[in-house]
Amino acid sequence: MYPAELEAAEPMVLRQPVLYCDINYDVGRINGQFFAALRDEGRITATRCTACARSYLPPRMSCPECFAELDEWVDAGDTGTLTAFTIVREPGMLQQMPLPYVVGLVKLDGADTALVHYLGEVAPEAVKVGMRVRAVLAEERHGNIWDIRYFRPTT
Repeated sequence: MYPAELEAAEPMVLRQPVLYCDINYDVGRINGQFFAALRDEGRITATRCTACARSYLPPRMSCPECFAELDEWVDAGDTGTLTAFTIVREPGMLQQMPLPYVVGLVKLDGADTALVHYLGEVAPEAVKVGMRVRAVLAEERHGNIWDIRYFRPTT
C-alpha cells in the first residue's frame, strides 16, 4: 500500500535524448557462452550452482547465495512464467517495439531467477502476472539479447 499522496500523484515522464552511435564492448566469458548457445543452437542456458542447486539466468560467474564459482551450464528451456511487468507508453531511448509495449520479468522453467525482456503477440491490457510465456527467437541470430525477439503467451 502506498501513502495517499503517492496514490494520487500523476505519473512522471522522463524524456531522454536518443543516441545514434554504435557501442561495442566485450560481453565476457560467461555471457559469451550464453549468447553463443543462443545464436548457434537456439538454446537459452543458465549457470547452475552445484553447491546450492540454484540456476541463474542471466548467467553469472558466482553464486550470490553461497559465493561458489558457477561453471555448470543447464538448459533453461524456452517456456516460463511472467513474474512482473510494466506497460511502456512513452518513447524511450533505443526501444525496439512500437508503443505501447510490455517489458516483463520472465522466470523460465529451468531457472531460479528471472530475465527482463519484451512481451509480444499480446495486447498490453491482457498481460497478467503468472501467465505462461514462450520465447520467440529471431530467424537470423547474431549472438546478442535480440536473438530472443520477445516472449509470447502460450495457449
